[in-house]
This record gives sequence, structure tokens and C-alpha cells, in this order.
Amino acid sequence: MKRPASHRTVLAIDVGGTHVKVMTDKERVKREFESGPTLSATEMVRQVKLLTKDWSYDVISVGYPGPVVHNRPLTEPHNLGRGWAGFDFHHAFGRPTRVVNDALMQAIGSYQGGRMLFLGLGTGLGSAMIVDGVYEPMELGHLPYRKGATFEDYVGAAGLERRGRKKWRKSV
Repeated sequence: MKRPASHRTVLAIDVGGTHVKVMTDKERVKREFESGPTLSATEMVRQVKLLTKDWSYDVISVGYPGPVVHNRPLTEPHNLGRGWAGFDFHHAFGRPTRVVNDALMQAIGSYQGGRMLFLGLGTGLGSAMIVDGVYEPMELGHLPYRKGATFEDYVGAAGLERRGRKKWRKSV
């Protein structure tokens, strides 16, 4: 029997450059595994299924670190392996699955009305804007900044490692 939409359990998956984090909207227990430059979409799905085999959920929401069109990644991610562009998560998981830009997913989770510019600092720089009920992911982190580098190169994990915590915090 299909549960009403209001009673469905959602598995949220946040795909990041260093970790993939999973949690349901009911139990609120976070589990994660390492990602990185060799993680493909197929391997991510396999690991999520293993990590959540004792959980019950009806639908899935995936936050992907890049542009998403028609519920699928448009391009390969900067910090992960290949095989993401065009990947069909609904088919791979065998459950209804919505895929959105990861920064937009995080923005929606903290949105309380009005206008919002979301900047997420992590492995990279995620960005999204919500204005008058319109949700718009942005790729500000990949814009050129200085010396052929991007904003993400300065404020993301690579900038933190290169400059050290004290200098990084002062400039960010």
C-alpha cells in the first residue's frame, strides 16, 4: 500500500567532495562515507544502499555538487570521479528520486521566507538564491577570481589547506 505523501519517509543524500552524508527525515541519524576523486555515481548508490540497508524509506532526495537539469546531473563534478552526468538515480535506487544542486538543497533546508543568498563553505563553495518563491542554484564558486584561480580555490578546502586556518579565516 502506498503511503500518503505527508507520511512518506525521505532519505536525504548530500554528495560532497570529501564525504557522502545520508539521513532520513524521521530518525535524524546521520551516516556517512568518504567520497573523493574516484567516486562514481554507481559506486555512490552501492555504498548508500549498503549503509542504509537497515533503514526504511519511500523516496530519495539527492544533493549533487554541480548543475542539475531534468532531475539528472548536467556535468561531471569537479571533486569526484566520472559517470555522474546524465545518471538516472531513480532507476539505480528503484525509488522515486529528486536530484537538485547540493547548495540549493541546503538553502531550502534553512529557508524561512523572504530573500536568501546561500553560500556554503565545504570542500568547495556552494551557492544558491531564493527570491519570491523562486529557487535558483548558482555556480559562483567556479567563477574566475585571481591569478587564473576561482573563488572556490580561495575559500574552499584547498584554500584553507594552502593558506592555513588563521589567514584563511581572516580573508574569508
